[in-house]
Amino acid sequence: MTVTRKPLTRADLAPLARAATGPRRTLAGVDRLRGGSKKGVYRLTFDDDSTSVAYVWSADEDYWDAGPSDPRDPFSHGTGLDLLTAAHDRLAAAGVRTPRLLYADATHTHLPADAAVVEDVTGGSLEETLERDPVAGRAALERLADLLATLHAQEGPAFGKVALVDNGGVSSARSCEQRVTEGALGDIAATAVRDERIAAARDDLESAVRKLSAAVRPRGRHTLVHGELGPDHVLLDGGGAPVLIDVEGLMYLDVEWEHVFLELRFHEAYDLLRTPGLDEDRLRLYRLAMRLSLVAGPLRLLDGDYPDPGPMRAIAEHNLRRALELVGRRGAVT
Repeated sequence: MTVTRKPLTRADLAPLARAATGPRRTLAGVDRLRGGSKKGVYRLTFDDDSTSVAYVWSADEDYWDAGPSDPRDPFSHGTGLDLLTAAHDRLAAAGVRTPRLLYADATHTHLPADAAVVEDVTGGSLEETLERDPVAGRAALERLADLLATLHAQEGPAFGKVALVDNGGVSSARSCEQRVTEGALGDIAATAVRDERIAAARDDLESAVRKLSAAVRPRGRHTLVHGELGPDHVLLDGGGAPVLIDVEGLMYLDVEWEHVFLELRFHEAYDLLRTPGLDEDRLRLYRLAMRLSLVAGPLRLLDGDYPDPGPMRAIAEHNLRRALELVGRRGAVT
């Protein structure tokens, strides 16, 4: 994307807001919320001080500039109105809280893009609560553990994105471990041309991925997982209950993938989310693969015009060092 990106204005979003809430309320203000890299997220404030949140999927809002993605690939670019509505409906059926979908428009009637309006969950993020009030944060973590137990009790008939599998589709990979292995090897290749430390350790990294993958035994269980569940992807409602956001990546997968991400993002707090009975072979493969993904992904994003590159560089550097440590290499700059 080489053109200048412009956030949407009140005038731009007023027709969508009117369609979602009716004529009795007038859109008074719009704020683009920080953090979104795949879609635009806007808080809509009305003349009665009520609020909603608008999601907009357009090329201007997607800093990955990924173009069309293959829905048969569970790890393809996980964004879009169809993915949101499928995830929303599946989570609602499972009894897992996510912002209520108030309005969806795939016709481009109100904007030249797919768009949706959802409930505004105003209790702040779990990440903020953990930093501000450890006691309240612990209580929220315990409630999140219960929510995850509900989520992970759900299974699907096959491996893949919920939007695909629940409509009878079949993923392009035969198993989660195969797709993760292929992705990890691809991430090594992509990163080796960008960083000399990965290039120097490429043989060791590839050998480790293949060895760890060979140890994983086949499994027929496909668990419902969020896929990228950090404390910033959990909001709290007025009663302190956790609400999952950024759910477009919802899929049926090995539950160990979810736990590796939880472990990575929650640090010491993960102890409250830990569950017994996980497959250690899968955990070892997925820990290395996750680190490699969190190097390759941020570096790819930085090829474009992402407006806050510093944190992305830090994520890539941190995970590069951890990946090298997992194969017995030092992560220091050479």
